[in-house]
Amino acid sequence: MAISEKNFQMLLKVAVEHNASDIHLRQEESPAFRIRGELTPIKSNALSKDDFLSIFKLLNIQSVPNEQEPFEWDGSYEVAGICRVRHNCFKFSGKYGIIFRIIKLEIPSIESLGLPANLNDLTKPKAGITLVTGPTGSGKSSTLTSLINSINETQKKHIISIEDPIEFIHQSKKSKISQREIGVDTNTFKSGLRASLRQDPDVILIGEMRDVETIEIALKASETGHHIFSTLHTSNAASTINRIISMFPPEEQQNIRLRLADSLNAVVGQKLVPSFNGKKIYPIQEVMLNGPGIKECILGKEDLSRINHIINEGGKSFSSKSKLSSISFDQSLMRLYNGSKISKETILQFSENPDDLEKSIMFE
Repeated sequence: MAISEKNFQMLLKVAVEHNASDIHLRQEESPAFRIRGELTPIKSNALSKDDFLSIFKLLNIQSVPNEQEPFEWDGSYEVAGICRVRHNCFKFSGKYGIIFRIIKLEIPSIESLGLPANLNDLTKPKAGITLVTGPTGSGKSSTLTSLINSINETQKKHIISIEDPIEFIHQSKKSKISQREIGVDTNTFKSGLRASLRQDPDVILIGEMRDVETIEIALKASETGHHIFSTLHTSNAASTINRIISMFPPEEQQNIRLRLADSLNAVVGQKLVPSFNGKKIYPIQEVMLNGPGIKECILGKEDLSRINHIINEGGKSFSSKSKLSSISFDQSLMRLYNGSKISKETILQFSENPDDLEKSIMFE
């Protein structure tokens, strides 16, 4: 007998209760939860093809191909009072698979995510681009959501989000917020972003900077007085700037450097690291605030690698209770280590300069 809607929703509920971040379903295998970064199989029967066909109906997937046709499908699904999930359905070796990313219904705050309180400085009214970067599963969407929520609660603005798919559902508070989903409310990031410029926005959230045209429109929007928030799958601030510049043809790159130097507000890199006992995950950040030294690097007057030195210098005076300043990943790691939240092994594993960091620990 194929899986029922009740049993499917129970699976999602159990995953939420165990603080899973993702659910992996694969045909002819038992489900698995990703808990604190590790995939953990659960005690359950292997899923059949009929189970997947039933789940596809629940996810409102209208056309499922046969075994010989390619298949990928993105979307979202909500269980009232439990969670939303972002899903990707696919085929592998002639079988079906689905990966669910669990999104809790409660809108996270900067505080609840364990982020520095002064990260809220990034929400102050200011034209320009603020980017949150990091690998898949590093909490980029949650961090962006907390920043947008802060604006929504404290400022009278029109916020437009363009997402694929919509993850957290915001209710308008002090701000008016218009959430638009790719494939439902607009066709592409490019078309949605272009249209948003005619919708009297103050703040625009772009789910991801995927291509040159999206970046070009985002730069134009920032230059015309809008505050842009978005994400990139890059590892640090220097690689983020290099990625943006290198996406354009060589003959356009100097112009992009000039525009980016003027438009970029900040880049916040993010990773997740385990606590001492492995029962909790903490975010660490690299924060790069644009300023004279950073502008010189973007413009090509200094090498991009100098950005790391500028960030490190800013981090020496970083305090979560004062005005936001730059801070490196290693300095963020040390703040957790000095607060007895993570082990020496963890900071050496996630450090970008483990030898230097080990020396600093030895002479504490």
